[in-house]
Amino acid sequence: MQKLDLKITELDNPDYSRILDRAKKRIEEAILNATVTDQTRNIEIELLSFPIAIMMVATTKDAFLKRRYALAEAKRVYNILKQETNKQKLTEIAECFNWKIKHTRYERNNAQTSTADFSVHFTNYLKNAGGFHEDKWKLVNRTMLNGEVYITKDEAARLLEEEVRTHVENKLETKIDISLPQTIEKEVERLKQLFNTRRGKIRQEEMPTETVLEAFPPCMRQLYNMAPTGRHISHVGRFALTSFLLNSGMPVESIIEHFRPTSDFSEKMTRYQVEHIAGGRGSRTKYVPPKCDTLRTHGICPGIDEDCRRVGHPLACYKRKLRSMKAQSPAQTP
Repeated sequence: MQKLDLKITELDNPDYSRILDRAKKRIEEAILNATVTDQTRNIEIELLSFPIAIMMVATTKDAFLKRRYALAEAKRVYNILKQETNKQKLTEIAECFNWKIKHTRYERNNAQTSTADFSVHFTNYLKNAGGFHEDKWKLVNRTMLNGEVYITKDEAARLLEEEVRTHVENKLETKIDISLPQTIEKEVERLKQLFNTRRGKIRQEEMPTETVLEAFPPCMRQLYNMAPTGRHISHVGRFALTSFLLNSGMPVESIIEHFRPTSDFSEKMTRYQVEHIAGGRGSRTKYVPPKCDTLRTHGICPGIDEDCRRVGHPLACYKRKLRSMKAQSPAQTP
């Protein structure tokens, strides 16, 4: 790239139009599809378009868009690495992130046969798997010998996806202190507008598919704990809890079972209400819980904690707590 001597002030030059178009396409794909397609058949354009896309996204100063773009580029890497047949390439990429990784061929035959392609030091493993909530990623469920965790090629690709996401997020925090060509500034503004039109839908898409009770905000934790005890929950409280649980990834059947101990429980009525809130009946609209101000008005807020202090919605607090838990997880020890 240094040999090509590409200058930012020259980006509106027609000679660079294909590079700029690819940079814009990367960002558009991230906004619309949450991933970036693989275009490595044209290496020079692909290499040059990446830092330009980074610069354009950084210029937006939109933290949500930055996270979206970093995740999309990370998913692109994951999709490529999953198809990679040369394990040495995965090893070399992992070493770029200072992983202690080795090729291995581990097999264990018992009630369930398990195989592995690599072993990686547990600190590298925890740094990237600490935010995963599936049981298979928990360290107690892994094979670990002499401080090394055994993983498959696909699992290595998934862990490297997290490394790339963090790497890109760090790049996006670079301060852009130079003036961009006017044509580039117009494109940045256009992309910001595109993202703003999709912001609400993207927030819904990015909600986790697995409910993490430890990340519940105080209001939802209180309502959630009240239901199994049979205590009365107001209509607003039931709607808030149900819509929150649905948007946090809890299945309809699990929610119905959670309300079963309530004194006035009717399975037919509860099922209808839960399915209606989930968008399966009536207007087919999936509802979200009320804002914090509304919950306070109805006496549902028991008091704010540090994570919900700067947000105005229980789902925003939930996502904030999830990110905080993920950020703290590398410090854990087995």
